[in-house]
Amino acid sequence: MTELRGIFAATISVFNDDLSLNIEKTIEHSENIINEGCHGVVMFGSTGQAQYISVSEKISLINQLSKSKYSDQFIIGTGLNSLIEIINFMKTSCSLNFNNFLVMPPAFYSYDELGVKKFYEKIIESVPTSKIILYNFEALCGFKFNENLVRDLKKQFPDQIVGIKDTTGNLFKKIKIDNFSYFLGTELNLLEGLKFGYAGIITANANVSASLSRKVYDDFLSKKEQTVNEKLHNIRKLFDKYNTITGLHAYLSQSDKLLENILPPLSLLKEGDKKDLIQNLKKLDFQLTLKSVA
Repeated sequence: MTELRGIFAATISVFNDDLSLNIEKTIEHSENIINEGCHGVVMFGSTGQAQYISVSEKISLINQLSKSKYSDQFIIGTGLNSLIEIINFMKTSCSLNFNNFLVMPPAFYSYDELGVKKFYEKIIESVPTSKIILYNFEALCGFKFNENLVRDLKKQFPDQIVGIKDTTGNLFKKIKIDNFSYFLGTELNLLEGLKFGYAGIITANANVSASLSRKVYDDFLSKKEQTVNEKLHNIRKLFDKYNTITGLHAYLSQSDKLLENILPPLSLLKEGDKKDLIQNLKKLDFQLTLKSVA
């Protein structure tokens, strides 16, 4: 993976009945998403419940992931709060030829821009071969990137800071930097973002609607008429009514009951909400085409 552009899924994680990480099925699911049209997949992002998964399980998974035929299409999320653990995990990932990372500032405690700069400085000093996508998700970590901070980090580390995933959305159409990949966090702005010159999207919904996002992307590049963008928006709006992780697991569990397993304190959608979600998606003439991981 060189230039980061296109449709990327923030993959879910699959868990066994004892809530241990099912490495084989998690990898299989992520490969299936790529087959559905994604240019790549983020492993251990927020959708994958990364903060709740042990470091040892993460390391076991990336060791297996390095054997995937799609290994060069993965971005590794850190999903950790400890700076030392982040650095060690990234070093291990780099040793397996995973150099692209999605890195969010730690959750818990309040901090300022100076602290965030120091955080990324320490990572890059320790892992200089890393290529980092900043993760702007204020609702999870309590910190919101601004334009000046992003520009400063890119200027200070032009080879290591390669992009941003702007889930918070406060930077949308406010920032545009050379050799820097801006990724949207929602399909609702995908087409508008592409028109503005942005790189693409990193999205949880690509776990179910990758083929539609890819068609919007490809049709934009080919200057073809957009025929599925409205449908893609409506699907996203339905999932946005629920917790993203629990909604995706509930919907995907139709093909594999193992996907009903979710790490507490998260819990699956209530049965009534699950039925409503499935019925409303059917009304949109949408059905799951993703190959089962069962």
